[in-house]
Amino acid sequence: MFGVTKEPLAPTPGKAGGPNPTEVATARAAAMMSNPVHGLPFLPGMSFKDSTKTAFHRSQTLGYRNGYAVVRHPTVGIGGDRLQVSQLSQAELDKLASKAPVLTYGQPKQAPRAEFIPAYVAFDKKVLKFDAYFQEDVPLSTEEHYRIRQVNIYYYLEDDSMSVIEPVVENSGIPQGKLIKRQRLAKNDRGDHYHWKDLNRGINITIYGRTFRIVDCDKFTQVFLESQGIELNPPEKMALDPYTELRKQPLRKYVTPTDFDQLKQFLTFDKQVSDPVLRFYAIWDDTDSMFGECRTYIIHYYLMDDTVEIREVHERNDGRDPFPLLMSRQRMPKVLVENAKNFPRCVLEISDKEVLEWYTAKDFIVGKPLTILGRTFFIYDCDPFTRQYYKEKFGISDLPHIDVSKKEPPPVKQELPPYNGYGLVEDSAQNCFALIPKAPKKDVIKMLMNENKVLRYLAALESPIPEDKDRRFVFSYFLATDMISIFEPPVRNSGIIGGKYLGRTKVVKPGSSVENPIYYGPSDFFIGAVIEVFGHRFVILDTDDCVLKYMESNAAQYSPEALLSVQSRVRKQGAPAPELDNQQMEEDPGVQELEALIDTIQRQGKDRPCRDNIRKMFQIYDKEASGHVDRETFFKICDSFHLPVDDSLVKELIRMCSHGEDKIDYYNFVRAFSN
Repeated sequence: MFGVTKEPLAPTPGKAGGPNPTEVATARAAAMMSNPVHGLPFLPGMSFKDSTKTAFHRSQTLGYRNGYAVVRHPTVGIGGDRLQVSQLSQAELDKLASKAPVLTYGQPKQAPRAEFIPAYVAFDKKVLKFDAYFQEDVPLSTEEHYRIRQVNIYYYLEDDSMSVIEPVVENSGIPQGKLIKRQRLAKNDRGDHYHWKDLNRGINITIYGRTFRIVDCDKFTQVFLESQGIELNPPEKMALDPYTELRKQPLRKYVTPTDFDQLKQFLTFDKQVSDPVLRFYAIWDDTDSMFGECRTYIIHYYLMDDTVEIREVHERNDGRDPFPLLMSRQRMPKVLVENAKNFPRCVLEISDKEVLEWYTAKDFIVGKPLTILGRTFFIYDCDPFTRQYYKEKFGISDLPHIDVSKKEPPPVKQELPPYNGYGLVEDSAQNCFALIPKAPKKDVIKMLMNENKVLRYLAALESPIPEDKDRRFVFSYFLATDMISIFEPPVRNSGIIGGKYLGRTKVVKPGSSVENPIYYGPSDFFIGAVIEVFGHRFVILDTDDCVLKYMESNAAQYSPEALLSVQSRVRKQGAPAPELDNQQMEEDPGVQELEALIDTIQRQGKDRPCRDNIRKMFQIYDKEASGHVDRETFFKICDSFHLPVDDSLVKELIRMCSHGEDKIDYYNFVRAFSN
């Protein structure tokens, strides 16, 4: 008023809520300046203005030094009057008062900081566990209206996350286990999250719209919360599911009053019968129909009311539904009236008016068929009570026991179809043993011991044809597989194409049966033996050295005739036996030229390898024992033995031994070298 401006006193960094002493002094000075006369009221007309004072602004308290804002304390008030108060603020005065020991004793040493431990290390694997439950409505059930589901709430101290897990109950039909996975859970709409300080016993917490009632916690959780100063509520009793408790109760048993029990009435008035049921064992043979079978049944005849019951007899893994009754207990009509044949029995019960005669106990006789509801049952046996009842009631004492078990037919002998001549008998028989045939088993030990062992024989063909008399064949017997291959060395200008005569196969001896074939073995091959191969007869003329060594080591396998032929062969080894007779040499000029060339090379040959070694090397590469190798292999073997293939005589010999464009006969070539 009257030119005095009142401004609010701003709080200073001093004590909270208190005015700044400097500002209070400034305000008082302004008041005294506007009303210097003390005692007068501060009213219009009672105040006087000092004309000497013209500056009524507040002093500047904010300045800058070296680019930083600095707070300065005012020294003069409004109007320019010097302030007579302390230039220190209350906070500075308090700070100065607290440094009295520092002024006396000096600056104290700071205590070392405590070691910092992060929360994820301090609270690692520390979990608070609370027992809780929630109520779930069941609207579509007549047996329960709500369901109590018990859960465990876990609070992980290391990251303030929570999870809700429901223990799995077997056969509950409810998806159980982890209801809420581990995460930080929102407490309200403002974004706050649940903290362990918000959890206690006897409280409700809402998570995602579902309210959980916490009733108890474990020992670790109780100790932790109490150590943090939280007062725990007393534990509550876990709520139980009413439907689950109802299921645990024993089933209610209904007992029929004895005053209306028909069995009690029967036992009271019929003392002579201890068991009022006749038991018969019957079969129903339905094998005549498609997919029919013979099934067994038990027929019960109740003497109390003449009713009949047919029960099925089930066996384990019979593939049928376990229906206990084929026909429920009822009275069975035996003879109907004529007008009742069209009676709708499937919807209406038959009374005495539609029946002339009912089935009685005398109609059930062991050994006789019985037709019930269109099925013919054959009664083959009964129990001891039924036998005693028939003996006393009807005088029948010789009720038989009929054996209705079907004996298994004898196993059908598996007969192989006749051999069609293709392949081996063993291979063809495998098609009859399995849908996907497998190769017959082989003697692996024999194959390993006799691998690459071949016995070779020179044979002639027995034939009435004159052209076949001079044909020669080389038999190769493979000891590993007992197979035979035949090769005919080609002869120039003979008119017969030589080469492979028979591939590797087993040869059956003549006279052996198709079911048990007997194959040729090593003991059947000797000089002078006759070998019949698929209708062709061959005579063994000579053998190689490998056969002689094999016969010497396995002499027990051969007959005396075979050993005698070997002895004669050994005697003839002293004189060189000609490979071809003189008549053949005279008839074929090419053969004479070849023999002359071989003799010339033998006379000129010096320091050359043994021909047995060369022959063995050729035989290793000649897998089929044909007596021929290709040109590349031939020259490779010659280089390994350092044979003079560049010599003119040897070149001529190679030309004469050539068979075709790519094959060379190494038998005649090896003969040119000394033994």
